Amino acid sequence: MKNGHHKKPTVASLYAGIGGICLAFKQAGAEMIWANEFDKHAQETYKLNFPNHHLFKRDVAYYVDRLERMRKSRFFKMPDILTSGFPCQAFSIAGRQLGFKDLRGLHFFKTISFLEKSKYKERPKAYLFENVKNLQSHDKGRTIKRIEEEIIGLGYSCVIRTLNSMTHADIPQNRERVFIIGFENESNWNMRKSFQTPEHAPKTYAFMQNFPGKVLLRTKFRSFVKESLKNKFYYYKHSNPEMHLKLKSIVKSRDTAYQWRRVYARENKSNVCPTLTANMGTGGHNVPIVRDAIDIRKLTPLECASFQGFKDDELKFPERMADCHKYKQIGNSVTVPLVQLLAKSIVLALR
Repeated sequence: MKNGHHKKPTVASLYAGIGGICLAFKQAGAEMIWANEFDKHAQETYKLNFPNHHLFKRDVAYYVDRLERMRKSRFFKMPDILTSGFPCQAFSIAGRQLGFKDLRGLHFFKTISFLEKSKYKERPKAYLFENVKNLQSHDKGRTIKRIEEEIIGLGYSCVIRTLNSMTHADIPQNRERVFIIGFENESNWNMRKSFQTPEHAPKTYAFMQNFPGKVLLRTKFRSFVKESLKNKFYYYKHSNPEMHLKLKSIVKSRDTAYQWRRVYARENKSNVCPTLTANMGTGGHNVPIVRDAIDIRKLTPLECASFQGFKDDELKFPERMADCHKYKQIGNSVTVPLVQLLAKSIVLALR
């Protein structure tokens, strides 16, 4: 501490996507030093929004295998906090749920290798990992147990919680995600659960004292949806007349979203946006449907971004980027205000 001010903890982000976790930690008072993203379209969006962050563009394993060489790079430094939104397809109920038998499921081990192979004095002081809700119950709980054991084995504490954007961050999207958070040299938190006190794990204890609780959802669904659009492309009457015929007798309310479920439309009874997914980029039928002052249409990419907590000035897309890439990137991102709450608690704990 100098002149009454704390030094900002540094953060690095693996599988950064378009930077939702990076933005959340910046808002929480941390300093981003670098990020990593493999998808070329997500890279374009990230660099547009974070031009001052160095972005490593290869697969994570490439850098893990070259950590000693990486230390000589002026762009690389081991962070105080390591974050990772490692791919979820291997664990999602929307997929085959092969877990670690799926090559995509092995990205967790690439993430953990950063903690394992970093020099003891340089290794991150804390971490935050994010994935789909089903990770916690996948393979009858054996997958999350393996993850917990790997982390504790490296000497870190391991807090695992499922949070929902609409119940913890006042964002009207029904989005449940698993967050895994912990601190170095505090595996006692898990190994000696009957002694979860400040003496045994001070940083983990401090983090849990400030852990975000449930809040009342006050933000209305309509506040994120425009009353009308000039672009006719988003209206089914113009882009898909056949679909419009199927929808017009079903999509009546302007206060909630609807989903097309192969042969029928389903109304969201909670008056919130259903979970935004990467599959939105594979076809318009996966994008939530709304009725505005003009007619029935799908949400625009920027409206979807608002349901992830991005404000108007916090996210830009490259001008010529196709909507399919935008939708996929938003579905793969995080709800920024929710991660910000966790980030604030981590930053406070480190201080």
